Amino acid sequence: MGKIAFLFSGQGAQSPGMGVDLCAHYSTAAHVYDEASNALGYDILALSRDGGKEQLAQTAVSQPLIYTLSLAIFSVLAENGVHPDGGAGFSVGEVSALSAANAMDTPTGFAVIDTRAKAMQAAAEQKAGTMFAILSASAEDVENACASVKGYAAPVNYNCPGQIVIAGEENAVVAAAQKLKDSGAKTIRLSVNAAFHSKLMAPASETFYDKIKAFSFKKPDFPLFSNVTGKTFPNEELPLYLKKQMISPVRFANEIESLKIEGFDTFLEIGPGKTLCGFIRRGIKGASTYPLEDSIKLEKCLKALGK
Repeated sequence: MGKIAFLFSGQGAQSPGMGVDLCAHYSTAAHVYDEASNALGYDILALSRDGGKEQLAQTAVSQPLIYTLSLAIFSVLAENGVHPDGGAGFSVGEVSALSAANAMDTPTGFAVIDTRAKAMQAAAEQKAGTMFAILSASAEDVENACASVKGYAAPVNYNCPGQIVIAGEENAVVAAAQKLKDSGAKTIRLSVNAAFHSKLMAPASETFYDKIKAFSFKKPDFPLFSNVTGKTFPNEELPLYLKKQMISPVRFANEIESLKIEGFDTFLEIGPGKTLCGFIRRGIKGASTYPLEDSIKLEKCLKALGK
């Protein structure tokens, strides 16, 4: 085994009931949920347990839930002696990664995620957008298709080899997706009403920055890779970085390449779902991947790592 990377999940894989099993099996995870409820002002475990799929899909709800689950999983791993050699997060997962790496204390972390989620929810309600996943098309073809249509469409997630997400104004994105479909790509409309990581999130990024710029941050205590650059985290003030991250493409495919070059071969997905494990398997041949959203998967991983 080479190096272990912790990958913190992004939005979209949330589901009703997530975290309930974890809290039932691990007191340290339950403690994280208690901290979240105290910080956010509502019972986040009850919301995870009782909230419907549509409610949990709302950005103002899903981001705090994903963040809390991620930190709960991280706490269980730490308690069992599993520590990362490095880490990365996908979109909102980058906030989880920064918190796990002690770049912000517990109250600050919950304030950051709550502010981010509410700002993005408000921006989506003020100016709706859409997103499509594009499969089996080159980055150049996707970029050219977006540039060729009337209105605003842009690549916003470079997920892994052969998978890119585009976002922007409804008519422009639909037109770009149709061009790519006509040229042989597979296109999938995503179940969102916002154009995340595009310039349509600019109002949210300004609101977010204004509220977090006075918060206290410090340097992460384990190496992180950046959505914005695809390389190691830039030496930049975190409020400015997080503002930029909200309106910049997520270059996760580049992060995968950076992780590969740095010798990472074991990847633990911290949060709901197994999306990032799938991206890794497409980008790093022979990688060991472990999605860790519940106690069964966690125990399997701990056993495999000899813990």
